[in-house]
Amino acid sequence: MLNYTGLENKNVLVVGLAKSGYEAAKLLSKLGANVTVNDGKDLSQDAHAKDLESMGISVVSGSHPLTLLDNNPIVVKNPGIPYTVSIIDEAVKRGLKILTEVELSYLISEAPIIAVTGTNGKTTVTSLIGDMFKKSRLTGRLSGNIGYVASKVAQEVKPTDYLVTELSSFQLLGIEKYKPHIAIITNIYSAHLDYHENLENYQNAKKQIYKNQTEEDYLICNYHQRQVIESEELKAKTLYFSTQQEVDGIYIKDGFIVYKGVRIINTEDLVLPGEHNLENILAAVLACILAGVPIKAIIDSLTTFSGIEHRLQYVGTNRTNKYYNDSKATNTLATQFALNSFNQPIIWLCGGLDRGNEFDELIPYMENVRAMVVFGQTKAKFAKLGNSQGKSVIEANNVEDAVDKVQDIIEPNDVVLLSPACASWDQYSTFEERGEKFIERFRAHLPSY
Repeated sequence: MLNYTGLENKNVLVVGLAKSGYEAAKLLSKLGANVTVNDGKDLSQDAHAKDLESMGISVVSGSHPLTLLDNNPIVVKNPGIPYTVSIIDEAVKRGLKILTEVELSYLISEAPIIAVTGTNGKTTVTSLIGDMFKKSRLTGRLSGNIGYVASKVAQEVKPTDYLVTELSSFQLLGIEKYKPHIAIITNIYSAHLDYHENLENYQNAKKQIYKNQTEEDYLICNYHQRQVIESEELKAKTLYFSTQQEVDGIYIKDGFIVYKGVRIINTEDLVLPGEHNLENILAAVLACILAGVPIKAIIDSLTTFSGIEHRLQYVGTNRTNKYYNDSKATNTLATQFALNSFNQPIIWLCGGLDRGNEFDELIPYMENVRAMVVFGQTKAKFAKLGNSQGKSVIEANNVEDAVDKVQDIIEPNDVVLLSPACASWDQYSTFEERGEKFIERFRAHLPSY
């Protein structure tokens, strides 16, 4: 960790606890700052809040008193807190310095960064890069939106390691100096409109990933979205990936992954399922080549890496029915990929938090859907969608109830697919929790012998 002194003896307000706020508060205290944590929820019984208080950190919870801004000229914002929240909105109006937890991770570490963002595929790409590093003698530490708090991991990495960070659009907002050596934008589609208000704001948030890059850095992006992704601010060397044509970067040709005219691996030897994952694989391979990961390690990874939890995860088979957990499908595009992955009849479990998306764009992918079990805030929207397409629709209270109701309608060889197309926060704290509940109920219905 760098001996960073920029926050020593400064009064800093951390808004929003959760995992990243907790780690940010501890780090700020280590760096010599006078830290106050504020959360709109009541934290009087929260273990993390009590831990912070034992370190001498002040915790104010239950509301967002604007008076906290009077003595705290620096604000560290949890990525899940929108800029429309009163205390953040007021901080912006006052011209206070607003940092992100990811920005802190950059300030304290000398390790080069591979940063991954995009509407879909970023977790798969980040995980695959991490796996390729594991297969080599190099070290690539995963962090960020993938579940490992960036500011905590940044304290542990060596300057010779790579920090491989998954970044959401929430985390990219507010970046000032953050500069990855290799940045990846998997794709940009409509998402998180409840947070960003419109598509343009969302696209601009994603572009923050390369705003501080120089000619010595790299941006990897989808060739077929280059007009959406690139801008006048872009200074990095841009390399592309494509499954459709030869590009300056990496591509598929004659069934092989090809880089600079050299065949790396036959696509038939890839273990990761799904046509959509080819783009994720290309982005990960290119990043690892640029980072110096040996080709042998890359190939070893590609022939063994089968995917991640909650992303089209095969859960098991009950009699003749296979169950798949795609809880991480929090938008319609991810669910399109999921629905398009099966030729068998599908019982589709869907619903959750309403982010302002329309679901009619899923209609072309519903051909194999035999029945729908709908739940969450968007239950009525999905019921209307299913009825309009002549599908059998059953309403459920939540994911667990949905799995129970599946048992009443399931037929031999049906695929049971949880692919919500919505965030989980209306009923579950995370998409992981939602996926685990699905798996638990699946196991509860297995026959006991």
